[in-house]
Amino acid sequence: MTGHESGARPAGAHHIDTTRPHSARVYDWFLGGKDNYPVDEELGRQIAALSPDTKRIARHNRWFMHRAMRWLAGEEGIRQFLDIGSGIPTEPNLHQIVQGAAPAARVVYVDNDPIVLAHAEALLSGTGEGVTAYLDADAREPDRILELASDVLDLDRPVALSLIALLHFVEDGDNEGNGTGTGAYALVERLMERLPAGSCLVLSQLTGDFDPESVEKGVASYAAGGVTLVPRSHRGVSRFFDGLDVVEPGVVQVVDWHPELNVGELPVETRPVPIYGAVARKP
Repeated sequence: MTGHESGARPAGAHHIDTTRPHSARVYDWFLGGKDNYPVDEELGRQIAALSPDTKRIARHNRWFMHRAMRWLAGEEGIRQFLDIGSGIPTEPNLHQIVQGAAPAARVVYVDNDPIVLAHAEALLSGTGEGVTAYLDADAREPDRILELASDVLDLDRPVALSLIALLHFVEDGDNEGNGTGTGAYALVERLMERLPAGSCLVLSQLTGDFDPESVEKGVASYAAGGVTLVPRSHRGVSRFFDGLDVVEPGVVQVVDWHPELNVGELPVETRPVPIYGAVARKP
């Protein structure tokens, strides 16, 4: 596989439901994107009314992804990336960050939102030396994801697994009723156990530790729109990294994760950013 080849993308496999909000499209609205519908904007506005910092928080989460990927491609020397829950393309996207540092990097995006599928070509415009691919798969199907990704990635060599702002949409236990029996912690454990030593996990996760009242209102707004949202404490987020070597500075607010790696996008912050982020290495 060379250039901009993609995974299987079955035509007509999904339709875009414009009657219910979708987390990826609401996030796109928070980031100032245009790939969303009135129902998504309505929920976004409701949440922003409850927490005026929502758009600021979404931008900081995005900037954390940028810095973490620069570090993984640069300092850590990772050349393979698996981004699950990739969302709607927002430039610069993950492959643009890592292929800017390492043009031969191989990137696999995974999502199952029809609107992301419709914009998949934007996710595939990588470098000629590298590979970018898109898989239409549910995040809660780890074995299927890894099987499909193995067509692009060498799973005997280190892989950076990216779970950015994904796990707060997955419940803890195995009773979500989705037929997979995979809760958030089991999902991460299954993915990481299949990846070789030297692989890295990078994730970000909403927390109610700093402003529980506003976060709970956001949870209620998402629930009213039919979307599950699960904020987790510092201890709950740290649990995702059990058995891994968490790199400095540990599990911190995303704004505090290596701010020196920013390239001008990170303003000085004095207010909390209620999203934890961290990177860890598999020993």
